[in-house]
Amino acid sequence: MENLETAETEDGLKESGECRLNVAGVLRILGVSRSGYNNWKKRLPSKRELRKNALKERILEIYNKSHQNYGAPKITECLKRLSPNEFEEKYHKELRKMKLIAG
Repeated sequence: MENLETAETEDGLKESGECRLNVAGVLRILGVSRSGYNNWKKRLPSKRELRKNALKERILEIYNKSHQNYGAPKITECLKRLSPNEFEEKYHKELRKMKLIAG
């Protein structure tokens, strides 16, 4: 595997032994064009991603309002009451990914 090129621009980084990755070097190794990378960075979140983030926020809000006592079943029940038309499996997947633990 090739070594990643680094750009040590600040004296503080050199003294502490830290370094920053050179974007051009990483892009070359990954075989990605700079314009493709820049387009990806500027891309707006998709509707799906926005819905997922909104669901995560609702889950965390319910979890924190319960003083972190509610587990997945109780959070799912609350979500069903708030949005009865949403698909239940979506809740379970997000809850599993978030790994929230009832206290």
